[in-house]
Amino acid sequence: MVNMAVIHVRTLGKYILALTTVAILAVIFFRFLPKKEKIQSFQVQEMPSMLACLDETVPAMHQVNHEEEEASAFHVTEAHLQKRMLQEEYAILHTTEMETITKPIEEPEQKEEEKQLEQGEVRTDVATEEQPSSVKNTYNTEMRGVKVRNESKYEITEDMLNQDEVFRMGKVLIFHTHTCESYTPTDAFLYTHNGNFRTTDRAFSVARVGDELQKNLEQYGISVIHDTTYHDYPNYTGSYGRSMQTVESILKGNADIDIVFDLHRDAIGDTSYAPKVKIGEEMAAQVMFVMGSDGGGLEHPNWMKNLTFAMQVQEKANEIYPGLMKPIILRNSRYNQNLTKGACIIEVGATGNTMEECLVSMKYFSKILSMLKKD
Repeated sequence: MVNMAVIHVRTLGKYILALTTVAILAVIFFRFLPKKEKIQSFQVQEMPSMLACLDETVPAMHQVNHEEEEASAFHVTEAHLQKRMLQEEYAILHTTEMETITKPIEEPEQKEEEKQLEQGEVRTDVATEEQPSSVKNTYNTEMRGVKVRNESKYEITEDMLNQDEVFRMGKVLIFHTHTCESYTPTDAFLYTHNGNFRTTDRAFSVARVGDELQKNLEQYGISVIHDTTYHDYPNYTGSYGRSMQTVESILKGNADIDIVFDLHRDAIGDTSYAPKVKIGEEMAAQVMFVMGSDGGGLEHPNWMKNLTFAMQVQEKANEIYPGLMKPIILRNSRYNQNLTKGACIIEVGATGNTMEECLVSMKYFSKILSMLKKD
């Protein structure tokens, strides 16, 4: 009888446990399965009630279930906190990014002068000061404030210069009768020259100065042809005859050329002679026009027009950069200037000047020409 009662109690316990489990699973399935959020909520919030039922039914499982409940609760709480922290951090980062995107960048205010200098604008409101020289600039004629050393057979009069001529600066030709003329070497422009300051390396000769003149004129919208053909090498004699052929050839293919510059440096071979002027904080080599005429007996119908052009340039130079230009020299020779109107020789510096000083000169000389530009 005792053994049968024991069997009955054990069997009954199994049935009760099985029925309880089935009932709980049924409730979970029908009540929480349709909504995922409710299932998750049940797993977190309703689980203790299920465990309590099992604890009452099977007391031996109470301790294990209680330990699992604590572990589960800790896990959910930690994950929840991490999620909240990430959300808050994201919100802060998102807000910062939006502020960075939408907030206008405040740039320091620039002065108008600084903006012009950044754009390559050459100032005209700077002080100039002619520097002492071992050779004195002489002249014997002065008209409209322009000084001229007249070595021609003509007496220059106001009537001669009243040329009813409009000089355009649409297209310019630069060439070099004496392409090999060079300057005193410096660390930045170090080269080997012969005793007369000459070199066939165009990077150190007047050809380099011509490059600088071209670059600056083109910045002002002036079209430039720069020819760097050697005319004084290998033979110096006959240079003007060879350069004449070059210019004639270029003019045939470019009838729209308005101004022709034969760019030289002063022929004085004394290194102590370095004519220059201080413009602002920069040292510039002085520039000089050498103009021809028909005083030597050769035909030159344009010489007075050419002289008028040179004087117009010099007038503007005296106005904004006094001292940059030396007195104009007028001679009886033609120097190929008979080929076209607006033709002249420009001597930039002398043997005692440096390349740096000559490059500075071309910056300011180009500014002068740009102010005379007539389209």
